[in-house]
Order: sequence, then C-alpha cells, then structure tokens
Amino acid sequence: MKHTDDLFAAALAAELGPDPAGLTATSVFWIHHGTRLTGGGVTYLNQYVLVRVGAAFGGCAFEAGEIDPAVCRDRSGSPLDALLREGPRPLRIAALDAYLASVRPHDADTVTLPAGPPEVRARARDEAIAGLLDIEAGAKVALIGVVNPLVAAIRERGGVPLPCDFNLRATQWGDPVTTDMEEVLAAADAVVATGMTLGNGSFDTLLERCRAREAPLIVYAQSGSAVAREFLGHGVSALSAEPFPFSQFSAEPTRLHRYRADPSRLRPAPARLRTTPASRS
Repeated sequence: MKHTDDLFAAALAAELGPDPAGLTATSVFWIHHGTRLTGGGVTYLNQYVLVRVGAAFGGCAFEAGEIDPAVCRDRSGSPLDALLREGPRPLRIAALDAYLASVRPHDADTVTLPAGPPEVRARARDEAIAGLLDIEAGAKVALIGVVNPLVAAIRERGGVPLPCDFNLRATQWGDPVTTDMEEVLAAADAVVATGMTLGNGSFDTLLERCRAREAPLIVYAQSGSAVAREFLGHGVSALSAEPFPFSQFSAEPTRLHRYRADPSRLRPAPARLRTTPASRS
C-alpha cells in the first residue's frame, strides 16, 4: 500500500478480507478523556471515536469539536462499508481499524503493562515504545505528538528529541514544541509518530518523507493500530500497537504489541541509524 486511501479502496473491494458491506458496526462510541500525571504540569485532553465489529474494536483520536457525540446514535448498527466510505476521517479510520483487527487480530512481540497507577503504566508503555528505537548518541528524533515520558525515554537512549505537537507549546522540561511538522522532519534522523496522524491526515506525508530520506519511522498507535500495521516495511519500520481498551482506562495489566518490519522489505537505513532486527513472538 502506498497511502491510506489505497487501504480504504482495498478494504472496500474485499481484497483484504470479507466484504465490509456484509459486516455491521455493532457499536460506535465516543470518549472524552483527561489526564494529568502526578508531578506534571500538563493536562492531556483526548477525544476518541471507537467502532466495534464482532470481537474487534477500532479507534481513532480526534480534535475537539471534530465529531459530535450524536455519532453514537446515528452510526451504531450501520453497515461497515458505509462508515468506510463517508463521514469524518477519524470515524473512517476507526472503522478501518476495526475491520483490519477483525480480519487479523494483533499477534506480535507482546509487552504486558503492569498493574498500578497511571504514572507507572505510562512509564512502562513509553519505555516499550522507545525500545523500538536503536539509535546512536546524538541522533535527532522527530517526535510527532508529544508525550513527556517519551521525550525522556528518547534522551535516555542518547537521542535528541525534536518535539512537534498541535496542542502543546513546551515539554515538561521547557523544550519548545513546534507546530511545523516539516521543520522537524527536515532535521530528523528518525521519526517517532503517534497514530493520531492517521486521523488528522498527516500520516501519508510522514510515509512519503521517511521513504524519500530512508529514515526509520516508528509509530506508537492507540489510534489506528491495525491500520498502521499494514504499512510495515512500506515506510513504517516499527510499530507499538495498543488496541482498545487503552492503558489509561485501566489499572489492571494490559497488553501492547510491538512489530518490527521484515528487513528484507525495508530500504537500507542511514549509516547513523538502524532499526532493530525483526522479532516476532
């Protein structure tokens, strides 16, 4: 697949699994969630739209005001192909995510996040994500979608984070955060990006830039984790896939799945950087 539009087209043509016209989005629901970790000065506000297809859930974060809660009433019980064809992009991504997760459930290197308070679980999650990076000291890492523990985890591995976010102006340590994705991509040796880029439409740009520069792209995805998986080896070097229910909604152990692209399908990475060899459980 070259772009996400190709993936939508393939799904609608029943090239990836059963015809979505014969499947039902049993439940469409909406979550507005806020978190401020102990000792932090930032309250993270997130909105998610989620779609259930059979035993699988798909989800995508969206910006405030982009989707109305009435979507739950209007779209629950819809044929899945209708959700894939029309509506706000985050809803379409959530529907595609549910479809792909139902066709092929996540099965990779599984990391169990420990039970406990949000600070413990967030730290474990971000360390697992950063573990997908194999970088040399001084490597510049564009962070598209800033989470403070990830900034710290990149630094601990010798990297220099280049933070970019639409809703944050500074990290916990005062580092300036730009809203210009092109600025950090131009300087980066590697890129770590949130799955929310699928919902806001910037994911295809990330793919193009990383392919052109042969730069590793690591995606950490609650949004569209099964969607991002389709691009492993085709622009995405590694993926931390965290399907619903997400870690912040539970104090009990939950799992995320770490994928690494098959090196035979990857173009060579720059000499300064390399991705960790393929590993599947």
